[in-house]
Amino acid sequence: MSKIFTTIGLIGRQGMKDVSDTLIAVLDYLQSHQYEVLVEEETAHCFKNRQFTSSAREQLAQKVDLLIVVGGDGSLINAAHSAVKHNTPVLGVNRGRLGFLTDIHPQDLEKKIGEVLNGNYQEEKRFLLNAAITMQLDKQQAGIALNEVVLMPGNVARMIEFSITIDDQFVCAQQADGLIVATPTGSTAYALSGGGPILYPQLEAIVLVPMFPHTLSARPIVVSAKSRIVIHIDTHSTAAPWLSCDGQERISVPIGANISIQKNDKALRLIHPLDYNYFETLRSKLHWHKHNHTK
Repeated sequence: MSKIFTTIGLIGRQGMKDVSDTLIAVLDYLQSHQYEVLVEEETAHCFKNRQFTSSAREQLAQKVDLLIVVGGDGSLINAAHSAVKHNTPVLGVNRGRLGFLTDIHPQDLEKKIGEVLNGNYQEEKRFLLNAAITMQLDKQQAGIALNEVVLMPGNVARMIEFSITIDDQFVCAQQADGLIVATPTGSTAYALSGGGPILYPQLEAIVLVPMFPHTLSARPIVVSAKSRIVIHIDTHSTAAPWLSCDGQERISVPIGANISIQKNDKALRLIHPLDYNYFETLRSKLHWHKHNHTK
């Protein structure tokens, strides 16, 4: 049996009735079983005529033993950025479309959450990426990413000219719409739609996926998670591109700048029910189990 949780944080995606209904069900269950519950301030409006304590997200992640996130993968990723700072584990209840990270279905809510809170669960570490932009002597932290760091066109839809160096070894120069640098967690997200491979979550690797490259020979490449990746924005580029971490805020990258990407020192503690199976998740979400028997 693993650690038993006693103080629970509750976060939910905003503006969706089914999310609100599920949040209420989770709160009622937790309070009926005498757990101490803290609700994120921005989530608090979902609860009417109920007594609870609310807290800002950063303080919430610091105070609780476990964060329960109701929504889709995007909601969990957003919460993860706060959770990793305080080494707080995260459990997801799926109210999104895919749900690679949010395991629990609403119909199994009480059973699965009850098992987890009683110490019957799996804990998995998912590493993150750290991105920084350097222009001459000026270095700017661009953010952290559980899924991916994406180099993309700026305000003008033009190809970006850039070169890639890995561990001080030149790899290639490219003209493309951009580049996706993804973790194994992110390999089933944006990188997958760009033609990248699926990486097993515990693999210590990073995948680089070019976006609409100018040459057909450009292909995804998988490197060690210990690698230091540097993307140099060529001075021949005619428009400054953007950089985004996990689809959060975009940062303008000056022409001539270097973007350095490497594994973050901290990891997300992702909680799963005991019966969680990664390959079953892939089969279900990607419809691998469906066969066309029509002749």
